[in-house]
Amino acid sequence: MGTVTTDDGTTIFYKDWGPREGEPIVFHHGWPLSADDWDNQMLFFLAQGYRVIAHDRRGHGRSTQTATGHDMDTYAADVTALTDALDLRGAVHIGHSTGGGEVARYVARAKPGRVSKAVLVGAVPPLMLKTEANPGGLPMEVFDGFREGVAGNRAQSFIDIPSGPFYGFNRPGAQVSQGLIDNWWRQGMMGAANAHYECVAAFSETDFTEDLQQIEVPVLVAHGTDDQVVPYDDSAPLTVKLLKNGTLKSYEGYPHGMLSTHPEVLNPDILAFIRS
Repeated sequence: MGTVTTDDGTTIFYKDWGPREGEPIVFHHGWPLSADDWDNQMLFFLAQGYRVIAHDRRGHGRSTQTATGHDMDTYAADVTALTDALDLRGAVHIGHSTGGGEVARYVARAKPGRVSKAVLVGAVPPLMLKTEANPGGLPMEVFDGFREGVAGNRAQSFIDIPSGPFYGFNRPGAQVSQGLIDNWWRQGMMGAANAHYECVAAFSETDFTEDLQQIEVPVLVAHGTDDQVVPYDDSAPLTVKLLKNGTLKSYEGYPHGMLSTHPEVLNPDILAFIRS
C-alpha cells in the first residue's frame, strides 16, 4: 500500500500487489466505494501472475477528503499522477460503474504506451442522464434521489442501495449476501459526504462520447441485462458502437454489482480478454 500526491496536494491511496515486472492491471472502483471493492479480482489476477493496482478516488476511502476536484477531468488527472508515479506501461485498466467513466476519460488522454487494453463493467458511459440527444437516459429525478440520500441520511441510504438494486437483492429468489451489503456500507461511510454528493453529477451528467471515439486500444464492454443502476439499453450497446475496437459481452439477468455476485464468471472472462 502507498500514496501519491497530486499537483493540488491531494493524497491518493493505492494498493500495489504482485511482481514489479508483471503485466499491470489497474482497477477503478464505483461510487461511493473504494479500492477494497476489487479484493476478489485483485486476488484472482494476482494468482495469475499479474501486478494488480487499485486506488481510492479522491474523497473516497483513504484518499484525501478534498473540497474540490469531484469531476471526471480531475479524476482522470489523478489517475495520470498515479500511473506516472508508478511508471506503468502497457497497463490494462478495468473500471466498474463510475470507475468505467474514469477509465474512458483517462485512456482517451493517456500518454502513448501507457495503456494496452481497457475493460468497462456496468459502466456509466456514454451518458446516463436523459437529454434531447440521449432520450433513453434516466431523468434528473433519479440522480436527485441519490443526492437526497447522501444529504439526508447517508448511513441509511448506503444500506438501502446494496440491499436492493445494486446487487439485485430486491429480485425474487435472489441469494442475499449480508456480507456484501455490510462491506458496501463500510466502504461508503469511509468516504466524504461532499465527495459522494458531487460525484453524482460527475457520473450522471458527464458525456463520454468523444472519449470513447478517441480510444484506440481494444476495449471489453461487459454489462448485466438486469442492471438497475446503469440500465443496459442506454449504456453498453451504445458504448461499443462508439469504440474503434470494442467487444460487447452481455450477461443475461446479471445485476450492476455482478463482479461481486458472479466473480466466478466475470473473472475468467476478463482474463480471457486480457490474454487474447
